[in-house]
Amino acid sequence: MLVFENTLVTVISLSTPLIIAVIGETISEKSGVINISAEGTIMISALCGFAFGYLTDFALVGFVAGALSGAFIAAFISYCDIKLRMDQIAVGFVLTILCIDLSNYLGQEYVRINGPIVSKFSLPLISKIPFIGKILFNHSLITYFSILLIPSSWFFLNKTNLGLAIRASGENPLAARSRGINVKKMRFIGTIIGGALLGLAGATFSLYTKYGWSESHTANYGWIILAIVIFGGWNPYRAAAGAYGFGLLQVLAIKAQSVTLALSQILPLLPFPIMIFILIFIQYINRTERRNFPKFILSILGGNQPESLGRKLPEDVN
Repeated sequence: MLVFENTLVTVISLSTPLIIAVIGETISEKSGVINISAEGTIMISALCGFAFGYLTDFALVGFVAGALSGAFIAAFISYCDIKLRMDQIAVGFVLTILCIDLSNYLGQEYVRINGPIVSKFSLPLISKIPFIGKILFNHSLITYFSILLIPSSWFFLNKTNLGLAIRASGENPLAARSRGINVKKMRFIGTIIGGALLGLAGATFSLYTKYGWSESHTANYGWIILAIVIFGGWNPYRAAAGAYGFGLLQVLAIKAQSVTLALSQILPLLPFPIMIFILIFIQYINRTERRNFPKFILSILGGNQPESLGRKLPEDVN
């Protein structure tokens, strides 16, 4: 039982930046913007977060710096999309390459140095609850934030006027405009919120989950995050489940290394092809007759992307 508890604690802790990032990307895509620069955004934000945290010896400054850097990149993407009417995916790919190379160059002096420590914080009383207390209530504040972000993001997108306006702008811009919604503004706001969360996730990697900085510190996580959003069907709860599932695969792969030393270089890579196969299956489900699948399979794996996702806004939309 103790091993099981420790495994779940590790999964929740390790998945913290993944949760924050997939929620951020989900909000961005709900507004109609694919932030393909997620890979580069997370990496440059990880550097910014660690650098500012190190220079000030205050982790909170690092988290804020990471969030601001992510928001800045998202604002640039949104400007290119809305004002310049450039292709979102093309801009995102260019930014990804730029941010990765820039972070590796600027981060050389921060390799293998210690930054501020993010401590765990046990919640009084409830942390003493058997089993659940240790698993859920003995983490850092950033992990608690990631857990609370899941229901709060769902509530934001489904129950608030701003969230519903962002969703409407991503689903059908013309219909949203006819209802008096400022579509460009909503797309901009959704992209900024999503970018800020991606940036916060990057800082969480370097300040907490993968403590420190190294070249290509968060390599491939941005692409996995984009995949998890699809896996989650653009639903915060399902996306979070996908992030925790990926975290579990990583933990199991790491633990299996001690048993099969010959596969120590291969096992940590297993979560990536597994996620690819799952995505292929999801796309197969979404593109075929749904009546061929049980309802519980559709409820878990089926999902519809926002109709205007990745598309330029009509010229007559405000």
